[in-house]
Amino acid sequence: MPREVDERKKRKALRKLRKAAELAARGEGPPLSDWEREFLEEVEQRIEEFGSAFADPDKGSLEEPMSALQTQKLREIDKKARGKGSGFKQRKPLGAKKKPAYTPRVRQLDEDIEEAGNSPPPASPPEKKRPELGIVKGSDLMKKTAPPAPPRPQKRPAFRVIEGGKDDA
Repeated sequence: MPREVDERKKRKALRKLRKAAELAARGEGPPLSDWEREFLEEVEQRIEEFGSAFADPDKGSLEEPMSALQTQKLREIDKKARGKGSGFKQRKPLGAKKKPAYTPRVRQLDEDIEEAGNSPPPASPPEKKRPELGIVKGSDLMKKTAPPAPPRPQKRPAFRVIEGGKDDA
């Protein structure tokens, strides 16, 4: 049972399908795979017979002769036939990492090693002393801290009279 689709849209879709098949036959780009050739033939046949190449309204607009996905695949096949693209492109996974924009500096271990004959003897580690506990007087603590800053002389606050107050009535 054919669906009512605008004749101009049907002719336009058929023209695009035939043009892609013709370009692929010329051999300007890489040859089409069997699946791509079958796709072009089947979609063309469905449009001529039923007026549309799809029946599910969830796949695209019912006024269009091809679904959104069919239109996208036709565009990719057309690009491949023209030799402008590689056809179907594989997307990178979302977690794929890019190369860093810089090269990290790596320390060369052999730069630190000097020749055995010229190297000075290794320094002996400092002797470790055990900390000692003792009594500290409060008066000694006061001497060790910095003296407090001298107090600034305080000025008397300025007194201002604001006119128009409660008593001026």
